[in-house]
Amino acid sequence: MIISAATDYRAAAQRRLPPFLFHYLDGGAYAEHTLRRNVEDLADIALRQRVLRDMSELSLQTELFGRSLAMPVALAPVGLTGMFARRGEVQAARAAASRGIAYTLSTVSVCAIEEVAPAAAQPIWFQLYVLRDRGFMRNALERAQAAGVTTLVFTVDMPVPGARYRDMHSGMSGPNAALRRFGQVLAHPRWAWDVGLHGRPHDLGNISAYLGQPTGLADYIGWLGNNFDPSISWKDLEWIRAFWKGPMVIKGILDPDDARDAVRFGADGIVVSNHGGRQLDGVLSTARALPAIADAVQGELKILADSGIRSGLDVVRMLALGADAVLLGRAFVYALATHGQAGVENLLDLMAREMRVAMTLTGARRLTDIGPGLLADVERAVRPGMSAVQ
Repeated sequence: MIISAATDYRAAAQRRLPPFLFHYLDGGAYAEHTLRRNVEDLADIALRQRVLRDMSELSLQTELFGRSLAMPVALAPVGLTGMFARRGEVQAARAAASRGIAYTLSTVSVCAIEEVAPAAAQPIWFQLYVLRDRGFMRNALERAQAAGVTTLVFTVDMPVPGARYRDMHSGMSGPNAALRRFGQVLAHPRWAWDVGLHGRPHDLGNISAYLGQPTGLADYIGWLGNNFDPSISWKDLEWIRAFWKGPMVIKGILDPDDARDAVRFGADGIVVSNHGGRQLDGVLSTARALPAIADAVQGELKILADSGIRSGLDVVRMLALGADAVLLGRAFVYALATHGQAGVENLLDLMAREMRVAMTLTGARRLTDIGPGLLADVERAVRPGMSAVQ
C-alpha cells in the first residue's frame, strides 16, 4: 500500500493487525459519537488564507517544560503499544527521539520503563493513572525517576473504565475471547511472526515488575478493572505533587473550571482530552472544548490537546484554537503497526511538511503567530457544526 498522507496509515494498520488489536486501538465508547466528532469537528475548523507574506523563514520549534522540541508534538501514552509492533514502545521512543520530540510511556505498556528509557537516548515522559493500589503508584514513580523520566503525565479521566463495546465484538474481551484471538492471529501470519513470536514477552512490563510475576492480556483487563478508583479527588494527587520533582501534567481536562482547579493545584500543564472518545460518549470534542479552556487559563500553564488529530493541518488547527502543543495517539500507533519505527518517523515527517504548508498559506512564520487570528470564522470555530447564517 502506498503511503502518501498521514491518514493512509489507518487503512494500512487494519490490514496488518488482528481485528482484536485494530479495534482496541480504533474504537471508542458506547456508540462512538464523540470519537467521530473529535475528527469531524476539528476538520470543520476553517483557517484564513494569507498571501504574499514572505514565508522564506519558517520554524516549527517550540519549548515545552524546559525542553526544546523540533515541533509542537509529542507521542501520547497508548496502552499495549508493544502489541502493535515488536517491542513497540522502544521503537516509538526511538522514532520520537530521532525527530526531536517527546515520547510518553503508558502505565500499561508492554515494555517496562527500564527497557524504554535507555533506548530513547533522551528523557521520556511517563503517564500514570490514579489507582487503588497506591503501592504500585509509588513504585512506578520511583522507577520513573530512577530511569531519568523528566515529565509526569497524570491521567485523571479514568476513575472507571469506559464501555467499549467494540472490544466485546472483536475478541479483545467477551465470551471465548482467547480462542477468537488465536484464530485471528493465524489469519495474520506477518503479525504472528514479527510480534507474536519475536515480540515476547507479552506482558505488562511496569505492572509485572511491581507484582514480581508476568501479567498477560487477561490480567491486564482484570487488574485495571479492579484498580480504578472512583473516589479520587484533587486531594489524592497532593502526595504525588510533593513527591515528583519534575513537571507534572494533568491529562483529561474538558471543562474550564477543572482547568482552573489544575492551576490552583500547581500543575505545570494540562491535556485537553476526552481520552480519544474512549470514556464518556457524548461529551464535547476536544476542538469544541479547547477555546473556552484556553480563555480561562492560557498563560498560567501549558495547554496540550489530543483526540482527533490525524494530520499536520490538524496540529495547526489545534494551535489556533489555543493549544501550545498536541499529543498524537492513534495516528502514531497506526504508523507503528504498519512500518515500525520507520513508519512513525515517516508520519512525523509528513506532519511536519503539512504544518509547513498550512503555516505558509496562513502567513504564520512562527508558532507564536498561530492563534485565534488564523481562524476564518471565530464563531464557527468555537462551536463547530453551527451554520454561519442564523
